[in-house]
Amino acid sequence: MFLAIVPAFNEEKNIGSVVRDLFNRGGVDQVVVIDDGSSDNTAEEAQKAGAEVLKHRLNCGQGTALQTGHEYAKMVGADFVVHFDADGQFLSTEISEAWEYLKDSKANILFGSRFLNKKSAIPFLKRVVLIPLGRLVNYFLGAIPLTDPQAGFRILDRIALEKIQIDQPRMAHATEILVKTKKHNLKYVEYPVYVIYHRFGQNFSGGLKIIKDLLLGKFVK
Repeated sequence: MFLAIVPAFNEEKNIGSVVRDLFNRGGVDQVVVIDDGSSDNTAEEAQKAGAEVLKHRLNCGQGTALQTGHEYAKMVGADFVVHFDADGQFLSTEISEAWEYLKDSKANILFGSRFLNKKSAIPFLKRVVLIPLGRLVNYFLGAIPLTDPQAGFRILDRIALEKIQIDQPRMAHATEILVKTKKHNLKYVEYPVYVIYHRFGQNFSGGLKIIKDLLLGKFVK
């Protein structure tokens, strides 16, 4: 089974079309949406589009939502999972080819890279400040080296799904996954993905908060 895991917070305007695209053009067998404490109709729109919906009563963060998706995937016996954003910034049409690339490579996990796709128009501050800073922090923390250190598009096989427990509740989970990929000696590949920026995403203060969360996670156990 190939399962799409979609964390969502107040995405009622986008989630229906994202779920339908995943079924119609993404090549997945099932979509699970983790409604992370939304105050709008995200859960209802996801259900109408055919997704299984798991609800957090409070907003716990994207990392926690992904781990909830991982637990569900293990429970239903998924062989592969894809992490996919709820705001429509990724293209569902790229999933099938990426999945085939992962299987052909015999790797355990595939990371999408905006930098390998030259058509992705990455905002200037993110490209020249936040992402290079992310690479430096990842190096310090012992993460695997990637062209895109904050990759949000990922495909994991069953082995990676079992090995990678996401403990960082919010956006620092992206680096945590890279650290645990190295820790567990998982084989990985990168794949070019196109990203549509509907909004900026992490700003500079958000990037600093990620670094703080990572450092606290490393030194305060």
